[in-house]
Amino acid sequence: MQRAHKERDKSSFFKRSVIAAGSALALAVSPALLALDKDGGGFSSAGVWSNQVRDYAAKSLDAENALSVAAIPLNGPGIEQYINADELMSPGSIMKLVTTYAALEILGPSHHWDTDFLTDGDMIGETLNGNLYVRFGGDPKLTIERLWSTLRELRSMGITTVRGDLILDGSYFKIDGGFPQFEDNGDNPHAPFLVEPSPYLTNLNLLHFQVRADERGTQAWSVPELTDVVIDNRVTAIAEGACPSRRSFEWEPIFHDDNKVTVRVTGSLPQGCRTTRYLSLMPHDQYSAALIRSMLAETGVAVMGANGTGETPEDARLVMKTTSPDLVAMVRDINKWSSNVMARQMLLNIGAENRLDDEDDDRVAGIRVIYDWLEKKGINTTGMVIDNGAGLTRHGRITARQGAQLLQHAWNSPFSADLMASMPIIAMDGTMARRLRNTGMDGSGRIKTGYLEDVRSIAGFTRDEHNTTWAVVGMVNNDPAWNGQAVLDRVLYSLHYQPPTGTAFSRAESGTSKPETSIQ
Repeated sequence: MQRAHKERDKSSFFKRSVIAAGSALALAVSPALLALDKDGGGFSSAGVWSNQVRDYAAKSLDAENALSVAAIPLNGPGIEQYINADELMSPGSIMKLVTTYAALEILGPSHHWDTDFLTDGDMIGETLNGNLYVRFGGDPKLTIERLWSTLRELRSMGITTVRGDLILDGSYFKIDGGFPQFEDNGDNPHAPFLVEPSPYLTNLNLLHFQVRADERGTQAWSVPELTDVVIDNRVTAIAEGACPSRRSFEWEPIFHDDNKVTVRVTGSLPQGCRTTRYLSLMPHDQYSAALIRSMLAETGVAVMGANGTGETPEDARLVMKTTSPDLVAMVRDINKWSSNVMARQMLLNIGAENRLDDEDDDRVAGIRVIYDWLEKKGINTTGMVIDNGAGLTRHGRITARQGAQLLQHAWNSPFSADLMASMPIIAMDGTMARRLRNTGMDGSGRIKTGYLEDVRSIAGFTRDEHNTTWAVVGMVNNDPAWNGQAVLDRVLYSLHYQPPTGTAFSRAESGTSKPETSIQ
């Protein structure tokens, strides 16, 4: 996503560039280059640790209060650290930890979602005389694979024709007037991370476009293949060579009055190469109806009527059902890969399952439920703004202290293992796969990351070299925040190699003059 930044003084810009480049080089080359003085055998006094982190951040960000940190030892020696920890900050995607931890405790790890296929008609021979209803249940990840295995059952029952309409039932959610608008400053309003939640959500509302070049020229296709979407392939095949980046191609959607879409793709592609792009181009109900109708057709079932939305009649009979994996699997997808739409869908589910009689918006109901849950744990929610549960907002707010307190409770939760397993592993997978490599910290922590314009953030659990696990939350809010990632990586690095642990000296009982160190 392209980010625009205001002009700054050239000398200041150069200064920050040098500092950030030096930090990145130090992280890449050797842990010894970045470690603080280890006179205490790998421990740092509390004041030294916080002051050095604060000074490093101030120089790197050219701002005194752009960094907020809270670090709390959970199972070993250490002293809690707070840097601007009570300052309300924009958290970005670390807000997903609030939503997913709440979901584990409020909905339960074994919670699952059903999507039902029903009819108000009768089956006579190879014909279903009646409407086919799809009653959605709020599933955050109803995939093509699950839909395929379910819809093919209708053909296995001997049905080849549905003489009725395809009706989508999205009454599971209550949504009053839509969702708060997120003003993205990128150049692609159809990007996957911008997909909104919906009662009709299937396949994350995405189309996966691909173009491949060979000796015949270029071939283009999409998955799923929908009749409402046409590809205007203008990519030319050229001689074999290095495969270009995806940025070398232009994908232009053209929307027509009949609700169909033409996607024009241009560029040059060497033989043997392919390029891909994910786009969200259709309203959820249109996309899901087209997807279901297309998959039925592929199995040999034709729906003769129109597409529509409405509630399922009470006397409709169940024909087929697909049941999702459990909530733990959904939480893992949300946190490992920072899925905005799944997190937002989860917030709606929390609201739908706990909606009061006078509530008509499941987003608002979900936020209320989470605030109540936090306050019952003794976490002060003053100033906290959840907004949409994903962090994809300019309005979300949380303090580092609030986040760290949440992680303390999560550490002691019956479902702590489920939450921790969902989080990216340092230098190994998810959104942390490329961070802190070559520092000796591979696998030493599970950290959720956050990224927005002028925002970088981390939250999770990390282990120091003395095997104490720390709950850590760090946020950088700065214009610009492009080098905030290096600052936050420095926080994790320093916490690992020189954790803030107080030391006291006492004489050995044997009477020798050699001091012994006790760790506090």
